[in-house]
Amino acid sequence: MTPKASKMLALLLQNWDAPKLIQVVVTGIGLVSALGESLISSWESLIAAKSGIKLHQPWAELQPYPLGFINKQPQLQPALLEMLTRLVVSEALQDAKLFSPLPDCAVVIGSSRGYQASWENMARYFYERPQLPTPHSPLSTLHSPLSIWLDSLPHMNAIAAARQIGSTGIVLAPMAACATGIWAIAQAALLIQTGQCHRVIAGAVEAPITPLTITGFQQMGALAKTGAYPFDLYREGLVLAEGGAVFILESLELAQQRNANIYGEVLGFGLTADAYHTNAPEPEGKVAKLAIKHCLQRGGITAQDIDYIHAHGTGTILNDRMESFLIQELFPSSVTVSSTKGATGHTLGASGALGVAFSLMALQKQVLPPCVGLENPEFDLNFVTEVRDCEIERVMCFSFGFGGQNAVVALGNFREKL
Repeated sequence: MTPKASKMLALLLQNWDAPKLIQVVVTGIGLVSALGESLISSWESLIAAKSGIKLHQPWAELQPYPLGFINKQPQLQPALLEMLTRLVVSEALQDAKLFSPLPDCAVVIGSSRGYQASWENMARYFYERPQLPTPHSPLSTLHSPLSIWLDSLPHMNAIAAARQIGSTGIVLAPMAACATGIWAIAQAALLIQTGQCHRVIAGAVEAPITPLTITGFQQMGALAKTGAYPFDLYREGLVLAEGGAVFILESLELAQQRNANIYGEVLGFGLTADAYHTNAPEPEGKVAKLAIKHCLQRGGITAQDIDYIHAHGTGTILNDRMESFLIQELFPSSVTVSSTKGATGHTLGASGALGVAFSLMALQKQVLPPCVGLENPEFDLNFVTEVRDCEIERVMCFSFGFGGQNAVVALGNFREKL
């Protein structure tokens, strides 16, 4: 480049105003968990260090396991996923003071298991039938679980949520193992940041307690036998649980126009994949670290800016070890850490969404939730073992899913922007 061209380029850059990234804020939350049927009841139980995990034997052919059911009497029905979604969507709309129809509101609601319970019921139905219907059978003979197969495809829960709020906009149904919830929030934030939407309802819902899921995790040796003890020296594994959380995400401009209550701001996110193993994390967490670095870069913040980490903290040997080493390497020793899975159980695809909801409550209340179930820490981290009042400005949530799906999101206390 000639000196004249260089001078012209420098002048252009000096006078060029880079487009400002649209700020994304959270204005409504809907949540249901084994701790409670709403955000407030779940939060109150969490900061009281309660656990929704109890020993259950929902199927006689399977041994008892600690599980996190939403109801005291388990509702073992395929329609539970859609019921939970309707519940959290309604709560989020009410919390945000919005009313349907919302034709321009995008929907990004995922699940790692989707309607697996429906498919297992269909398989059981056909296994037990003496004669299967053929494609040419009269419709009356096809009035069976097979007739609902269309409604149980993976994306249909997001479509149902769109119908519920009267949305005719973008509908996405992410499925990324345990990283699904944060992945959904990241996709929603990106839709707003790029100007494709001004409002998105996003999150994840899971009803994963089925015979196949229990048997699969049991065969892997990943299920706990007495409870969930994240980061504990005597941790046993994960505890399956039902639950979900969805959020109303809006551009800051739209939220301010309608004088909405703001829980916090989505500062940045990072999404990566290990490309290593079907169920074991990459031992050194190299690609998970990359997700964290991308998140920090997108948010224009550093690891030193993070006050609290809501860890994935599954209570499994491999995850907790990798995650602890990762935090020790990237973050200052002062950063506080806890996982809420000892209280809620592991809601798989919805777990990251629950973590984001509890982190936003921590920002709003300036209270750190305890790591329920942790009594004998194996790792040298600043764990929150009891509820703690603390000044918090920025938090980070981790989700590391089977297959090496890594999702990280950073959230900020919006009060610092006022």
